[in-house]
Amino acid sequence: MKSTLQEKVACEQKELFHDSSYSAQSVFVPRLLRSFWRRVCARRGIVAYLPLGVAVILLFCGASWQMFGIRTDAAHYQCYALAFWQGSQSTSSLPAHQCDFFSQFGVPQSSVERFHVLPIEYPPLTLSLFSVALLAPLHYYQIAFAILMALAALPIYWLLQRYGPYGSALACAFSLVIGAWATAEGRFDLVPAGLTLLCVIAAERRRWTLAYVALALGFLFKIYPILLLPALFIAEQIARDRFARPSASLRLSDWPRALWSTLRGARYWSWKNMFLFWVLILVISGGFALLNFQGAVLSQWSYFTHRPVQVESTGSSVLWLFSLLGHPVHVVKSFGSINVISNLGHRVILLGEACFFIGYMLVILWQWRGTFDLSQTCVAILLLFIVTGKVFSPQYLIWLIPLLAYNGFFSRVWLVLWGSVCLLTTAIYPYMYNIRVGVHSFFAAPGFITLVALRNFLLLFITLAFFFNWWNLNHRKPPLLPDRETSNATVHEVLFPSTEPPQTETTLR
Repeated sequence: MKSTLQEKVACEQKELFHDSSYSAQSVFVPRLLRSFWRRVCARRGIVAYLPLGVAVILLFCGASWQMFGIRTDAAHYQCYALAFWQGSQSTSSLPAHQCDFFSQFGVPQSSVERFHVLPIEYPPLTLSLFSVALLAPLHYYQIAFAILMALAALPIYWLLQRYGPYGSALACAFSLVIGAWATAEGRFDLVPAGLTLLCVIAAERRRWTLAYVALALGFLFKIYPILLLPALFIAEQIARDRFARPSASLRLSDWPRALWSTLRGARYWSWKNMFLFWVLILVISGGFALLNFQGAVLSQWSYFTHRPVQVESTGSSVLWLFSLLGHPVHVVKSFGSINVISNLGHRVILLGEACFFIGYMLVILWQWRGTFDLSQTCVAILLLFIVTGKVFSPQYLIWLIPLLAYNGFFSRVWLVLWGSVCLLTTAIYPYMYNIRVGVHSFFAAPGFITLVALRNFLLLFITLAFFFNWWNLNHRKPPLLPDRETSNATVHEVLFPSTEPPQTETTLR
């Protein structure tokens, strides 16, 4: 009887031991995963940069199919760099027809001296990027350029790890993979996007000179950052307390008077950094203008002005809908893209410009009233510019991705909406573009225009939801600051902590 009881107790202890060891194992694995996840999202450490390494490899794979093509954007960059440093006749050492686009814009390929061929559609400072990859053998230029852009992703990731909210760097890497699969390392847009992010971060920490210099360099690489200059100037005046602002309860009828009161104080505004911004632009652009005034100053604006409606833009979707009602359209390849020609094209362009102007003024007014801060204003302006513009190239998403991550816009709603836009953009380019149809049959390609229209509708919906804060879509997550708990703090409290001493019981009396 006694031995039977002992055997029973031993058996129960053995079962308890197995249960406890199984429980310990089941707890240990999630704990290990949580620890690894915290290291991935940490601000420092080698493991924190593992997502960037994976993203760079995947992006390299996404751009690999075009690295030896002669019609790609990077191939054009090579033509510009080689023609600038060695003259247009040097392009004869490149594959046949790679630089034929020069003749479309009246640039002879055999008689232009060095230092006189400047990029037609880009600001001339981009030659500094295009030229670095010339250090590699000519045949491997595009591979070298992809590596250069992979290196450009590193400071963006570092800035988000250092200053963005928890998980923002990981969200940026993920968005780049699904939204810029074939463009992040095949274009140079990561550079102006990184400079724009640096501008916003520096401004929110009141490093105004750095913010203006970063924005000026962004403009000198790609024109679009100039749209953010008024927002940066307003943010500086607000931070310096030199900007008369209306109360939150201001009625619409009182807006003109409040606006006039703000404008009357212009002589008290801080203009030093604005002056520095324009001096920097004039000096660098002026240096290139001495070599070729047309190429340095006028060609980029002329190029953009004369471009028709691009096939991926919102205007293209509108023209497609009108084509179903009897207004014919035809597709042509010009200005380095696939474009749509219609007798309604000019009206659609004017409508988009009017919507952009109205929306831009509205965003600036909201910043003036305090509804948007600088970072939210920049996101709103870029969303508006892309959705109302006559051109929507797939790399435009790169402009937004770092700013969205910095603002903490990766909630479930953002993941569904923005993730869908990214996936549809990747499905359109490169995959739908590789359907073997003629240029004139792009609208008839199975699913192409439907995917474009769906993507544009989603982006328009995101823009409206951000403007009017549907589902709390424009609510920011507080960025991280060293040695400061930010989980329950507002964005303003984190960026501009109070310097007043805490009130004690004595002072309260």
